[in-house]
Amino acid sequence: MPLNIQALPPLSIYVHIPWCIHKCPYCDFNSHEFKGQNIKNNEMAYTQSLIKQIDSNQFDSSRPIQSIFFGGGTPSLFNPQSFKKIIYAIKQKFTLSEYCEITIEANPGTVDKEYFYGYREIGINRISLGIQSFNDKHLKKLERIHNQKEAYDAATLAIKLFDNVNIDLMFALPNQTLSELNEDIEEAINLHSSHLSYYHLTLEPNTYFYNHPPPLPNQDESAEFSDLIKSKLMEAKFKHYETSAYAKQENECNHNLNYWKFGDYLGIGAGAHSKITSNFNITRFSTYKNPKQYIQEVNNNSYIQEEHLINNNDIPFEFMMNALRLNDGFIIDLFEQRTGLSLNSINSEIKLCLEKGLLELNNGRIRPTMLGQNFLNDLLQIFLRNDKP
Repeated sequence: MPLNIQALPPLSIYVHIPWCIHKCPYCDFNSHEFKGQNIKNNEMAYTQSLIKQIDSNQFDSSRPIQSIFFGGGTPSLFNPQSFKKIIYAIKQKFTLSEYCEITIEANPGTVDKEYFYGYREIGINRISLGIQSFNDKHLKKLERIHNQKEAYDAATLAIKLFDNVNIDLMFALPNQTLSELNEDIEEAINLHSSHLSYYHLTLEPNTYFYNHPPPLPNQDESAEFSDLIKSKLMEAKFKHYETSAYAKQENECNHNLNYWKFGDYLGIGAGAHSKITSNFNITRFSTYKNPKQYIQEVNNNSYIQEEHLINNNDIPFEFMMNALRLNDGFIIDLFEQRTGLSLNSINSEIKLCLEKGLLELNNGRIRPTMLGQNFLNDLLQIFLRNDKP
């Protein structure tokens, strides 16, 4: 049965740059160390492949692009001129919205001052810095290639040049104390960035830390860390708007909000994922992960490795998995617009969540309670329908 989708959702573009100087022991992203390879040669060949994928896009190119996000890996390894070519190709194929947010991720250990000026000149208007900690001891344990001074200098330069700067930080680190976390938070606040992302260190499969677990704080200690982050950042006038994100007023990440609100996104580059709504269907697809293979397949115009329609039975879970990361939740109309389903189709699940105190429903808005935020995985499990007809 086709979905009753009345209007297409907003569209964003994600561009993946898969290389980095060093693979961190906790990282499960599609990233690859250069290991003596010629960076410039890889950059040129890969940039050409990205442009070719953009040019060969077969989806509705009349939809305005709300945001562009260059992620990785370490995008800041690439020259501003490479990004200028990519952005130009996107503009040739699509129309950018008037206030299109264009973000680049940067590693403080690879920051080139001239590159930062160059990024601003070509239209990038948001920087996301992967700092993780301002403590040299923890940076060493995480095998980051920068130190505390480089982190501070990179953040200071970014904030000088860009109105919108995110700082990525992590907590519940090996042998981290509450006092050390407090120092990290205060350092971040004092930099006056507009956005902070604070992630709990988790041991992901296929990472070094997963196979060689470091000594991590227990569940009670982690909860205490999380409470400290929330209280100090909210006191500093940051809004806790998403599970791991805090922003000053009007500085939420538009690109990520599009994900959380079940918008559409086109993934460009090795291993990039896409979600596209078209012809009353929602399709997910991804490209080949290995950069070398991706380049070869783009040349053959066969870069999509996996593609599937989202089953109607799975759509509610997929929507909730995103929307319930937002502490303000979503309006009922958004669920019906983005999924093409009536809220009545999930009445039993909503009722159970209300009874368990995981959700609240007020003025046409459904949002997770504090209990629901703290036990988000348990909340989401209620919407899984794998064993249902």
